[in-house]
Amino acid sequence: MSDYQFERESRTPYSEAYSVAESGDVIGRVDVHFAPSGIVYATLCVPQDFDEADIQDLIGEIDERLVLSTDAYRDDFVVTVWRGVQAGVYSEEEDDEDEEEEDEAGSASGNGHATGG
Repeated sequence: MSDYQFERESRTPYSEAYSVAESGDVIGRVDVHFAPSGIVYATLCVPQDFDEADIQDLIGEIDERLVLSTDAYRDDFVVTVWRGVQAGVYSEEEDDEDEEEEDEAGSASGNGHATGG
């Protein structure tokens, strides 16, 4: 059995998102959603090289450490698994920060105010 670590990235009243690490390296992600019906749904993203035993092991850890510790009386735990590689993390905020840096550097896309000349 592997030694997985879970770091919460976000939380709402009915859901949580975690990065999944193994030996200090982030290897995946799990989003857990607690439905009012008592069913807990999760979307799990794992590396391409994970086999069925690895997936079942990780699901067991998620159930024991994240789901049952929050909702010990759940009716079912339904997990959709995606196997692949991370393409990136995208955010509108990062685009805004890049534009601000360009503005501060005096790029042509600035505020239209020219200095000295």
